[in-house]
Amino acid sequence: MATAVTVVGLHGLAHSRTLAVTRRRTPLCFSSKWSSSKMGFYHLQQRTVAPLRKRLTIRAARTESQGVSLGFRASNFELPEPLTGKMWKLEDFESHPALLVMFICNHCPFVKHLKKEIVKIANFYTKKGLAVVAISSNSVTSHPQDGPQFMAEEAKLFNYPFPYLFDESQDVARDFAAVCTPEFFLFKRVGRRPFELVYHGQFDDSRPNNNLPVTGRDICFVIECVLSGQPISSVQKPSVGCSIKWHPEKNQ
Repeated sequence: MATAVTVVGLHGLAHSRTLAVTRRRTPLCFSSKWSSSKMGFYHLQQRTVAPLRKRLTIRAARTESQGVSLGFRASNFELPEPLTGKMWKLEDFESHPALLVMFICNHCPFVKHLKKEIVKIANFYTKKGLAVVAISSNSVTSHPQDGPQFMAEEAKLFNYPFPYLFDESQDVARDFAAVCTPEFFLFKRVGRRPFELVYHGQFDDSRPNNNLPVTGRDICFVIECVLSGQPISSVQKPSVGCSIKWHPEKNQ
């Protein structure tokens, strides 16, 4: 029992030191100069501290999508697609009965968690008439890994079946009142009327580290409703993810 108390005490004292070290490098092994008892302690420390560090990072980044009135009309935009160099406008999607606008980025663990399922669902529903577009609005000043070159690589690597557009000015994110990644806006269009917002909520209940499978249940349900002309409930769970990284001079 005394040994257990000693280990817990050391763990608590060593925790901040371990975090400081892991920011510089990831320990892959330990020197043979350590005795077997010390080796055992440090292996325990590696197993328990590293996952905790990851969970704390994700929790600190959590941002929920904010209320946007249903019926909101999709804002016009004109944005480049880094992969092809093509400029895309809202009007390019007007021949479709529904449009899914997703604010995503490369680095966010919440986006990475859903990415494969997003691609799968987009592939499935674009064949049924849904239009899909993804937009990255993060500042490359603070997050260069979200810049156009890396966006193009990401789109090619995951074979995105939708244009992945770069909102360098962040004006489009502000026009949509987007605040996090991922964030989903589903619009429907009836006749010649502009796209109107019918869903602004989560992809599903799965989050990094909550051990729930990624299914896309919520987004699939509302897409099915829109494409089949069924009503959608106004009770919608907000999307949860990383905050959009605003340019320093526009930080609110």
